[in-house]
Amino acid sequence: MMGAPAVGPPPGRRPALDPVDGGGLDAAAALDLLRRGELTITARLTDASNATLYCEISTARAAGRCVYKPVRGERALWDFPDGTLAARELAAYEVSAALDLGIVPPTVLRDGPFGEGMVQLWIDTDITVDLVALTRSEDPQLRRIALFDAVINNADRKGGHLLPAPSGRVHGIDHGVTFHCEGKLRTLLWTWRGHRLDAEETALLGCLRDALAAELGERLGELLTVSELRALAERVDGLLDSGRFPLPSADWPPIPWPPF
Repeated sequence: MMGAPAVGPPPGRRPALDPVDGGGLDAAAALDLLRRGELTITARLTDASNATLYCEISTARAAGRCVYKPVRGERALWDFPDGTLAARELAAYEVSAALDLGIVPPTVLRDGPFGEGMVQLWIDTDITVDLVALTRSEDPQLRRIALFDAVINNADRKGGHLLPAPSGRVHGIDHGVTFHCEGKLRTLLWTWRGHRLDAEETALLGCLRDALAAELGERLGELLTVSELRALAERVDGLLDSGRFPLPSADWPPIPWPPF
């Protein structure tokens, strides 16, 4: 009997996390450290709208750096339920990880010095990269992030939420305002609006549809509402049916402000 369709990238794609970007850690080691390590807060990132704390994290065998966003530090929003942003950040990671896209850095939901929160591996960035030029480019990595954002209904893809790393990979962060039931897509990455999906993108969406009906759907069911999960599946189906990247909505500002 044939097994379920494989979820993940074709053979040969580079690892989801290059150790040069993750402080010497691969994805498995990073997740283990994030789940078990002791958090020591060393700074607050003051340009973030929600409490975002820079931490050292360590176990007896490993050490690294991470970002900790406690639920109690989330700013109330008019269109998202209170206290749900950390879970949405983890849900975005789960989707990225299920397809081995390498977009969202390793992320967990755990207890910390200020209670439960999202803990995400710190990614080193290549400061020589011009973010404005990057967002205006046709880098295929940005195309994949644009598709990912359409799937998770990202309402806030700013340029500063893209992390060009030393390995050459571009990571995406700050996924707290995602997975809304209503169309909220707001992004700088409109270069591919209306473009046809290629064969690999279509295959990835097909794998995601299958995964949502299996283990991934079960994991997301602990983080999102039934309605949000249904809307996610409908977005995937809609993208597959149209075969194209979405167009900006006339009912919702298509570009976040400020854009960086």
